[in-house]
Amino acid sequence: MSLGAIAIGFFAGGIAGMFGVGGGVVFVPCLVILLGLNQVDAEATSLLAIVPVAIVGAYRQNAYGNLRLRDGLFVGALAVPFAAVGVVIVNVVPERAIELAFAALLVYVALGLLREKDHA
Repeated sequence: MSLGAIAIGFFAGGIAGMFGVGGGVVFVPCLVILLGLNQVDAEATSLLAIVPVAIVGAYRQNAYGNLRLRDGLFVGALAVPFAAVGVVIVNVVPERAIELAFAALLVYVALGLLREKDHA
């Protein structure tokens, strides 16, 4: 299962990079469809996968002089309590509602990509 998740992560990262979207847009559906995870576990896995990527990205961008440390620390500090709120919400809301909300997000992202294509 973990080798499958790693392969999906590389695939999702490549596709997301080509289209300029977040990797979770590809990663979460693949985890649900290909590995059989439920929606909540797939989203949690995707969010956890962001942590090492963000650390490496911040390190690299700092070398280029693009890191605003104060802003990053502020966002990071807010992430902790909002993650806790998210856990409470996901434990109260039916999983089907979470699935539909994620599907709506995917439609929104797809429409954004189409709009960008029309303006290019």
